[in-house]
Amino acid sequence: MVKPANPLDIFLHPGDYYFADRDTRIRTILGSCVAMTFWHPQLLVGGMCHYMLPERGSEHKSGNRPAPDGRFADAAIALLLAEIDTVGAPYREYQIKLFGGGNMFPKNGNTTQLGMQNIGAARRLAKHYGFTCVAEYLGDFGHRNIIFEVWSGEVWVRHSQILPLTEYESIDRSLG
Repeated sequence: MVKPANPLDIFLHPGDYYFADRDTRIRTILGSCVAMTFWHPQLLVGGMCHYMLPERGSEHKSGNRPAPDGRFADAAIALLLAEIDTVGAPYREYQIKLFGGGNMFPKNGNTTQLGMQNIGAARRLAKHYGFTCVAEYLGDFGHRNIIFEVWSGEVWVRHSQILPLTEYESIDRSLG
């Protein structure tokens, strides 16, 4: 795929999503959040969402219908799907990739941490909508920088691991 001469460069904050054509690059930074990229290899269109939480709290479950909020997994997907629907191609033709869900507090060490819950939400939603997941780089410790080139479908990841707090403490003690 040929890189555009002057690609549009979009940065997503938590709760953001963006869908674009082949002249676009989408970036984000993730900790325990998850980003999902969606790419159509024939049409060369794609998008990304960046959500913070697997689901809304109790106000959503009580029957209230708040406006869609991209900070939550299901709403982030719904917002991006509205953009995808304008293209008219079936969801099964899109390739998705999943990133993030890092444990940002490794000393806690429990398996119910937020990153793992976000990962579970991404996998459930991908399956629910019939998307083909072609790659994932999920979990572990630390944060990730993500760059999605819509013209090629390639996603570049730089993973910066963090040391568990006990290792920080031992380093600190050796300095003092």
